[in-house]
Amino acid sequence: MPADITILILTKNEEDNLPKALASVRAFAKRVVVVDSGSTDRTLEIARAAGAEVFEHPFRSHAEQINWALDSTSIDTTWTFRLDADEEVLPELTAWICSSLAGVALDVDGIEICRRMYFLGRWIRHGGMYPRHHVRLFRSGRGRCELALMDEHMVVPGRVLRAKGDIKDDNTRPLRWWIAKHNWYSDREAFELLEGEGASKRPGFVEPRLLGTHAQRMRWLKTQVYGRVPAAWRSRLYFLWRYYVQLGFLDGEEGRIYHFLQAHWYRFLCDAKVMEARKFPKVREELVREVYKSLG
Repeated sequence: MPADITILILTKNEEDNLPKALASVRAFAKRVVVVDSGSTDRTLEIARAAGAEVFEHPFRSHAEQINWALDSTSIDTTWTFRLDADEEVLPELTAWICSSLAGVALDVDGIEICRRMYFLGRWIRHGGMYPRHHVRLFRSGRGRCELALMDEHMVVPGRVLRAKGDIKDDNTRPLRWWIAKHNWYSDREAFELLEGEGASKRPGFVEPRLLGTHAQRMRWLKTQVYGRVPAAWRSRLYFLWRYYVQLGFLDGEEGRIYHFLQAHWYRFLCDAKVMEARKFPKVREELVREVYKSLG
């Protein structure tokens, strides 16, 4: 029997990844909602063929797209599950949802789910990448996505517990796509670094707290620890921390590439763009203009 749950998936040109996501929720989802932002491949065809309800809306940011979907797709199930198009719900989590979700206490508004991240076909288990828990399942009408341009989290007002079981994040697109995506991400990350404390005080932004929720703790580490290390050193130190102290080298050749690119190259690129923007006012104006343009 389906659980009283709606699956929410954002898409754009996800014909290679979407079938896995849809197949993984078929056994328990009462409703599947796909919100697309201009796909030109077979994404919409695949979604409709699988029985999903398809909505189309221009993309501004992940946070705004999620909140638009929560407000505009008439979700009336007890629970909503935010799932990315390149993710799959694994069997143990499916079993937990089917057997335990209906009995969750009424004061619980959110459920954290652990994510397994794959890169170049390998499960990245070290370097602080596993386990990582995120609120992905929440009572409909109780969850909102914080209004961050990057590293956005779902937040709920009530108690949060953890599910038993994982989701698998395994994007099948090539490395050149990953690099292009993170170059795009770096513009937004640089924008938020330039905004400084003003960004963290926007409405809907998670407050950094060491002893708070997972989202608050991660924001505290990013702003109060990583953010206080001099830019000339922090990306290098962060890579060394993840690769050696957190045993990222145990993830093999794929892990060596991933930890270097994600912990060092990407963070270095963000800091380099910030330095450039501070040095050249015209570059800063162009960066701010491009980010605001993407936000409509």
